[in-house]
Amino acid sequence: MATQSKGGKGLFEKFAEKVTKATGSTPVFLGAFLIVVVWAICGPIFDYSETWQLVINTGTTIITFLMVFLIQKSQNKDSLAIQIKLNELVASHELASNRIVDVEDISEEEMEVLEKYYQKLAALAQKTRSLKESHSIGEAQARHEMKVAEREKSKAKSPGRKDSDSKAKKASAKTQTTNSKSQSPKTPNSKPKPTQNSK
Repeated sequence: MATQSKGGKGLFEKFAEKVTKATGSTPVFLGAFLIVVVWAICGPIFDYSETWQLVINTGTTIITFLMVFLIQKSQNKDSLAIQIKLNELVASHELASNRIVDVEDISEEEMEVLEKYYQKLAALAQKTRSLKESHSIGEAQARHEMKVAEREKSKAKSPGRKDSDSKAKKASAKTQTTNSKSQSPKTPNSKPKPTQNSK
């Protein structure tokens, strides 16, 4: 799945990702800083003329103008990925409300209602337990053990094991039916042979 999504990226998307990663790196920052230093050193040579000022102003304006769109493009994708991951977490949890999924699309008034709800929930949580009690090392150990037990249960209920269990049950049922047929008494149709004493 990951290779397909990577292969499906557009040319502009790839370019935006590479540029935003490069601009955030140390060598690019040092290069930009060096350009500014060289420009400042060249000031006395060009007698601080308008052309000298125009070079740095035009260059920085063009770079900033283009970088705004590239950064916004990559930021939109990152925020969308985070929203999808959060929606998956909300949807997969049994006690979480599905109304929170795609909450960024609701109105501001509805968000204020949700905010009041969670503020009330936080206030109730502060009354019942302190942060040290609710996030203790003992609770972390208990959660870890619970997750390990759930994994073991899911492994035990895997489809391959279910198939083998069902096959074993069918085989045992067949053997029981054959044993019961062999041990069953003779039918009333089979008459005993008459003996000589009966004459």
